Amino acid sequence: MVTWVFAAVLAFSTATPTPVAVAEAEMPRPEQIMEVPPELHAQLQQEVIGAGGSRRARLERLVDFMFQKSGLGMQYAADATSTVEQAYRTRKANCLTFTLLTVALARASGLLAYGQEVDGVLTWREEDSTVYRTNHVNAGIAIGKMRFTVDVARDSVIARHPPKSIPDRRLLALYYNNRAVELMASASPAAAAPYMATSLQMDPGYANSWSNAGVLQLRQGDLRAAERDYLKALALDPINTGALFNLVTLYQSHGDKARSAIFERRLEKAREKEPYYQFVLAQGDEKQGDYARAVKDYKRAIRLYDGEPRFYLGLARAYQQLGDERRARHALGHAKTLSQGGVGDQHQAGPDSLRQ
Repeated sequence: MVTWVFAAVLAFSTATPTPVAVAEAEMPRPEQIMEVPPELHAQLQQEVIGAGGSRRARLERLVDFMFQKSGLGMQYAADATSTVEQAYRTRKANCLTFTLLTVALARASGLLAYGQEVDGVLTWREEDSTVYRTNHVNAGIAIGKMRFTVDVARDSVIARHPPKSIPDRRLLALYYNNRAVELMASASPAAAAPYMATSLQMDPGYANSWSNAGVLQLRQGDLRAAERDYLKALALDPINTGALFNLVTLYQSHGDKARSAIFERRLEKAREKEPYYQFVLAQGDEKQGDYARAVKDYKRAIRLYDGEPRFYLGLARAYQQLGDERRARHALGHAKTLSQGGVGDQHQAGPDSLRQ
C-alpha cells in the first residue's frame, strides 16, 4: 500500500526539479546562512554601492546585479535551498534562497530589507509518494514611505493575500525546514533530523514545520510521534490542510476508521472555504471535459475570493466550451480588469524590471 504524505516546502515550481548539488559538510549555524562572503561583497561594492545615487537607484542596480549575466546571473532551481555563500558559488536559488540573498545584499548596500511570507499560494507537485505543497516567500525593501517587493516568481504566484513581513528568525527557520524536507527526499531521515529539530527550535509556532516533522517521524517509523506532531500543527493552525491530510492518511492506513472520519470531515470543511482548492477542482473538471461542472467550481472559487484574474480566465474558458460566448466575454472582461489593477505603493522587482 502506498501511503501519501503532505509536506510543505518553500520552493516554487509546477514541475519536478532537477536536483541541485549543494556542498555542505555540516549543518550551517544560523549566523552563517545570510553571511556575505568577501568576494561577493567586493563585487557588490563595485557594481551597486560605489555608483552612489538615490536608494531607489541603488535598489534598481541591485536587482540588475542579481539577475543579469554581467552580474550574478542567478538562475531559478526549485530545490536549491542554500546559504547566501552557496548560492553565490552555484548561481542557483529557489524562492527562499533568493529572499535570503536579496535581504543580505540589500542590507549590505545600506537598504532596509526584510523577508516576507505569502499565505495561501496555490501550487504543489507529487514525487515518490509525497505531495509537496509549496509556500512562498519574497524580499521586502522599505525606502521612506514606499515599499518594494523583490520576487523571483512574481508572475507565477497565485496568492490570496499580499505578503507579510516576517522576522529573520522565521526566515532562518524556514531555511532549516526546507533543507530537512529536501534531505528527507534525497538522502535519509537521519540526515534531515537535525535540520528539522533546529527549525522547530527557532520557530516553534510555525504549524507547517510541525506537520513536516510528523512526515519525518513517519519516515523514521515512529507513528506515535508522527501523530503527535500532526496534532501539534493543528493546535497551532486548526485548518492546516497538510496536517489534516496527513492525519487522515495515517489513520486510514492503520484501519482507524473512527478517527479518520473525524479529521476527514475537518479537512473537507477547510477545503470548502479554500478558493484555491475549488480552482483546482475546476481545472480537473476542464481536463475531464465536464465544463458545466467547471463553471460551478470556478464560480465557487470566485465567491470565496473574487480578486484573482485566473479564476475568471478559467470561467471564461469553460463558458466558451459550452458555447456561451456572452458569459465568456463577461468573465474575460473581469479577468482583464483585475490583471490591469494597480498595486498602490507596492512595487514588484523581478528579473526584467522594477515596477510599480
